Amino acid sequence: MKYFLILALILSNLAAFTDFEVAKKSEDVMSGFEDSTSTMEMTLINAAGQKKVRTMKMKVIEGKHEDKSLMEFLTPADVKGTKFLSYEHVQKDDDQWLYLPALKRVKRIASKNKSGAFMGSEFSYEDLSAFNVKKYSYSQNNAEPHNGIYTIVSKPVSKYSGYTKLISFIDTKTFLVLKIEYYDRKKELLKVAEFTNYKKFGSIHRIGEIHMKNVQNDKTTILVWSNQKVKTGLKAKDFHKRYLKK
Repeated sequence: MKYFLILALILSNLAAFTDFEVAKKSEDVMSGFEDSTSTMEMTLINAAGQKKVRTMKMKVIEGKHEDKSLMEFLTPADVKGTKFLSYEHVQKDDDQWLYLPALKRVKRIASKNKSGAFMGSEFSYEDLSAFNVKKYSYSQNNAEPHNGIYTIVSKPVSKYSGYTKLISFIDTKTFLVLKIEYYDRKKELLKVAEFTNYKKFGSIHRIGEIHMKNVQNDKTTILVWSNQKVKTGLKAKDFHKRYLKK
């Protein structure tokens, strides 16, 4: 009997993951797409249930030291031509720029303003950065699965983050993120994001839909991706700042 108990303990320890290891596995299943293009629909829903719908086109490229993304609004007319460019770094705060066609100028998003709302949505500029485990700190405790879900706590490293912590709910089989709770600088729950409709390209997963609910103002923003393609041959030069004004 002792032999079986010892064996069970060994096997359980081998299968145990720390919070960091779970987060890293979650990052890995979403990485390796090289580059991608897609169409995105953004639906803004206010506290009264009124909706505004916007459409954008999106392209992303992975890099050794930074990922880059470029988003352009297509509709409606009042935001058409607005572009958002992001260089997502690992060792330092991201570089982000917003092109406003009405003013015909490019606005740099300062690091201290990354917690601000993006285009009136419930997503902040910070939320639009690619996830990287090195941007957060984790406890060294083993992540204990419950009902097929790992629950892990991460804290942003950047002093400019609008969050004190994130609680992520991750599927134990696929390591895909199912939900994230965001806590504000007062350590109160601010927003809850639900991630669904993942698309699989070989061994790579891409997000299909995010529902971001602000529990403090009762507003919601929904992002839905379509026409997704990966490994399309995009180059780093396709994400140069000069493309913002074109």
